[in-house]
Amino acid sequence: MTEAARPVPGSIDETMEMLTGADYVADRALATVLFLSLRMQRPLFLEGEAGVGKTEIAKVLASGLGRRLIRLQCYEGLDVSSAVYEWNYAAQMIEIRMEEAVGEVDRRDMERNVFSEKYLIRRPVLDALTGKADAAPIFLIDELDRTDEAFEAFLLEILSDFQVTVPELGTIKAEEPPIVIITSNRTREIHDALKRRCLYHWVDYPDAGRELEIVRRKVPHANSRLSAEVVGFIQKLREVDLFKAPGVAETIDWASALTELDKVALDPETVSDTIGVLLKYQDDIARIQQGEGRRLLKEVKAELSAAE
Repeated sequence: MTEAARPVPGSIDETMEMLTGADYVADRALATVLFLSLRMQRPLFLEGEAGVGKTEIAKVLASGLGRRLIRLQCYEGLDVSSAVYEWNYAAQMIEIRMEEAVGEVDRRDMERNVFSEKYLIRRPVLDALTGKADAAPIFLIDELDRTDEAFEAFLLEILSDFQVTVPELGTIKAEEPPIVIITSNRTREIHDALKRRCLYHWVDYPDAGRELEIVRRKVPHANSRLSAEVVGFIQKLREVDLFKAPGVAETIDWASALTELDKVALDPETVSDTIGVLLKYQDDIARIQQGEGRRLLKEVKAELSAAE
C-alpha cells in the first residue's frame, strides 16, 4: 500500500463517517450501496438530475481513501484515442528520422522501439488500469449518457475484465481493478448490458433537512435564517413545472451569493435580482419574476414563522 492510500471502510457506518468527514451529507441508502461497491469491487452506476452531487461522490472517495482521481469526461463523439490511448506520432517520426540518419537499421528493431511504452500516451481508461495493488485509483466516468452507444459497448470489456488491448503491445490488465464510479444525467437510457455489471443508485434531490445541513456545511458563514429561507424556497421551486429545476450545486451557489451580498433574509427584490444563480433558462426566470417567486417566498416565510 502506498503511504497515502487507506483501506476501504469496513462497515456502512464507517462509510457514512467517511462521507460526513468530507462534508458530503448522504442518506444511509447511498452509504450502503457505496460500501457494497467497494467491498464487492463492482462499479457503481449513479443516475440523477444534474447538480445533485453524483460527481462529488467520486471526489470524496478519492480524498477519503487517499487515491488518485482519474476522470473521463464524456461527450458526444468521444473515441478510443481520446479515452484510452494514442501514440505520440510526432516523437515517433523524430525517432525514425534519427535512426535512419545513423545508417542502416533493422526495421523490426525500429518498429519495436517506436511502438514502446516510451511513445504511448495514456488517456484516462488506460491510466486507470495501471494502478498498483492496494492503491488502485478512483476512476470516474462522468456523464456517460453524453456518449454514443458504440463507446458504451466498448466499455463492457473494461468493466468486465478490467483490461484493454493495445495491438502493438498486447493486453494490459489492471493489477488491481480501479474503483469505478459512473454517472448519468439520464438524457438517454444506458444499455442493460452495462448496467448489469454495476451496482445502481438513483441520487435524488435531498429533503429539506438534509439540504439545510448541506448548506450549513458548505456555506458556514451564511445567516441561519437566510439558509432556512433559501432551502425552503428551492424546495418549493422544485415543485414548479420548470424546464430545469435547480440542483444542490445551485443551492450552495445561491446561499454563497446572498452571503456575499450581506443578506440575512430573502425579499422579493433580492430573489428577482439573483434568480440567475438558480435558473439558467429565460422562460423559467421569467415565470419566477412574473409573480411565482413572490408567491413561493410568501409561503416559505409563513411556514418558517409558524414553526418558530
